[in-house]
Amino acid sequence: MLRRLAPYLALACLAIPCRSALARDNPPTSPTAATAATVSPQAQDLAWQKASAKFAPARKAILAQVAGHVSDGPFRPDWASLKGYRSPAWYDDAKFGIFIHWGVYSVPAFGSEWYSRNMYQQGTKEFAHHVATYGPQSRFGYKDFVPMFKAEHFDADAWAALFREAGARYVVPVAEHHDGFAMYDSKLSDWTAVKKGPKRDVIGLLAKAIRGQGMHFGISSHRAEHDWFFDGGRHFDSDVNDPANAELYGPAVDHLSKHDEILADDWTYVSQSWLDDWLARTAEIIDDYHPDLIYFDWWIGHPTFRNTLPTLLSYYYNEGAKRDGVVVNYKLGDFPEGAGTLDIERGQLTGIHATHWQTDTSISNDSWGYVEHDTYKSPTFIIHLLADVVSKNGNLMLNIGPRADGTIPQGAQDTLRSIGAWLKVNGEAIYASKPWRVYGEGPTEVVGGTFQDTKTKPYTAEDFRFTTGNGKLYAIELGWPAKNKVTVHTVTPDEKVTRVELLADGSHVPFTQDTHGLHLTLPPHPVGSDAYVYRITLAAPLKVSP
Repeated sequence: MLRRLAPYLALACLAIPCRSALARDNPPTSPTAATAATVSPQAQDLAWQKASAKFAPARKAILAQVAGHVSDGPFRPDWASLKGYRSPAWYDDAKFGIFIHWGVYSVPAFGSEWYSRNMYQQGTKEFAHHVATYGPQSRFGYKDFVPMFKAEHFDADAWAALFREAGARYVVPVAEHHDGFAMYDSKLSDWTAVKKGPKRDVIGLLAKAIRGQGMHFGISSHRAEHDWFFDGGRHFDSDVNDPANAELYGPAVDHLSKHDEILADDWTYVSQSWLDDWLARTAEIIDDYHPDLIYFDWWIGHPTFRNTLPTLLSYYYNEGAKRDGVVVNYKLGDFPEGAGTLDIERGQLTGIHATHWQTDTSISNDSWGYVEHDTYKSPTFIIHLLADVVSKNGNLMLNIGPRADGTIPQGAQDTLRSIGAWLKVNGEAIYASKPWRVYGEGPTEVVGGTFQDTKTKPYTAEDFRFTTGNGKLYAIELGWPAKNKVTVHTVTPDEKVTRVELLADGSHVPFTQDTHGLHLTLPPHPVGSDAYVYRITLAAPLKVSP
């Protein structure tokens, strides 16, 4: 079964040839590197376990808590039970959220948020940049960026106010990225934002500020991938091979796959100890911060997680059932269908999905985390994407990447505020809406699937997306017609229209109906808008998507 598309694994497997080729083409430059090149994945994992041994009592206590309460609610820790999950109403109604990639990788601000991995991948631009800028990885490794991550201008309240102004209804910061640095206060690591770097509980501060603005709070966990993320450093003289750094760099076992596109054929070593630690760390976040949403990146689809995931999901879903429900986002194929909420990364669906889903994309054109000289998507692009996704029963989670000092780039702020201004006027057609019997009409076809969101051609004035709510039909026009006249072909005479209004100002829009559709005579082109919403009243009850 196709479990993952090439773009991620192509990055993940970059510059990791077979061991014999490494020995031939990259002879060890020190005894440390020579030893690392011959150490088995099991031995590398044991080195990490040894470095993390002092956290064993706390880990054991959390796992006992999970075991004792995993079935305290409507769910059991098995896939048959978990397929009874449904996303909660608050999430289905929210439509628009903010994603935040912020961490130590914001310090080098080069390439992408995968700098932490690629700086150890020989032959990459990040590797060359690192050596030229900071020196060899044996003397200056990723760990040495941590003291530079001071977050001196971080203001959780200001961030939350901006996100509220942007029209977001939920916010999801990354609690731990692939780099293994926890942005929260953990009892299971010394490499946290409380103990090093910012010396503050970033996740705790954001949780309070975001909820204080009336939004829901979630977290993103990329801990699973950390098992192998620094493996490139095993193959030359780098600080990854120093046992003193094993707690931060993790096992760093070779991440190898027979086929880039088929995760089921991945034979990367994953120990039970790593799975237990992943479960404990995720449960710790649940118990300490009570997130309303958890977003998992793709590698939890690795077969070794299959027996651990049901325990975590049952524990979390049952905890969420005591309040107004929680969400787990997963990537295509990682869960049995129905056991969570599907996320299409940087992509769209070509039709209405039977259950609620989500797409996530970055406001930045080059990265999820902050990189210097980046550019940003236009408000029009994001608003059109939002309209398309919502018409198909989905949510949009839009990512931003703050600078290491905690400031949000002005270009990102400007786009967020423009989106918020549009939603303030037109949000009636977005928030708490439901799909119509068709999602839309027009000549522009969306390219479906992951990593396709920028491949769709620009929309035109003939492209409409439909939503329903408050007993009304909303037609969202993704352009303005040259002659101020337009026909909505999908609205047939069988659906007798009694009134059409321009939602922006409530003004009446003259119309006629015939077998070719609903013909609108529009007012002069509104200034400064990106999509135009018509509120349509029908004589008979709406026929909505099943």
